[in-house]
Amino acid sequence: MPGVREATHYNQAMKTSIENQEWLARYQPWRHIVEPGFWVVLHCFAATVNTVIVSMDIERSLQNTGQNFAIWKPVLWEWSSHLALLALVPVVIWFNRRYPLALGQLKKNLPKHLAASIVYSVVHVTAMVVMRKAIYATQGGHYDFGSWPQEFLYEYLKDIRSYFGVIFIITFYELLLLRLQGEARLLDAPDSGTPVEPIERPTRFLVKKLGKEFLLPANEVEWLKAWGNYVNLRVRGRDYPLRATMTEIEARLDPHKFVRVHRSNIINLDFVDTIEPLDAGDARANMRDGEKVAVSRRYRDRLRQHAL
Repeated sequence: MPGVREATHYNQAMKTSIENQEWLARYQPWRHIVEPGFWVVLHCFAATVNTVIVSMDIERSLQNTGQNFAIWKPVLWEWSSHLALLALVPVVIWFNRRYPLALGQLKKNLPKHLAASIVYSVVHVTAMVVMRKAIYATQGGHYDFGSWPQEFLYEYLKDIRSYFGVIFIITFYELLLLRLQGEARLLDAPDSGTPVEPIERPTRFLVKKLGKEFLLPANEVEWLKAWGNYVNLRVRGRDYPLRATMTEIEARLDPHKFVRVHRSNIINLDFVDTIEPLDAGDARANMRDGEKVAVSRRYRDRLRQHAL
């Protein structure tokens, strides 16, 4: 029966939505461990596998010569490379958030990433060569990298794949989180007729989550934080990313409720518990949900004026 099938599909969809929300809520406290841990495990695994492969290749090439080779050398070659690449991962993530490779900004930001990939490779190669020379020196040997122009070109062709590989992974990961936690957007003007609310100062946001849409009252947003190409709206312990800049969204919020307190933070005065002064003129807004939001010296006077 059609009605029974539709009800069954709806119940299954709601069950899946609730399970995903519960999973995301359980996962959030572990993100600061899982995210860096993923990159550590990935590079350790790659370094180990590559070490085994290189060692087997050397052993095979020397099999009929009777010569021996020091096993520490391929270990050093691979681990020095991957340790340098691992140290560069946070830099690539930061740069991609600053200049995201989104469709609308691809033409503008792609040249920046191509230039950054060269710097990425220079730092990677320099760091691994320094590590290799230092370890070789402790063993009484000398490490020869070879012809720099030729060897650097070889390394760069590998590094550009690693660079954009990091961006691909974090983009896929962030898209997955967006689908699970929901992405907010401003309500659009209707195709015809008068808007049901002021477009320039919205009272609600439209949130799309797991294929469903719901309205989020603006006055329930506790605080906002810049996050790459998004602004995270904090509502009842959940973050809803909004594709906008802090300047754009600040201009459209009620200035009697929402106050810019940092270049990356806007707070809703209704949800501020206390304001705690810090050294050097900075401060900290203690929110009712227990979160602590940074208040820079530049915006502290503005907060004091609105809070009075």
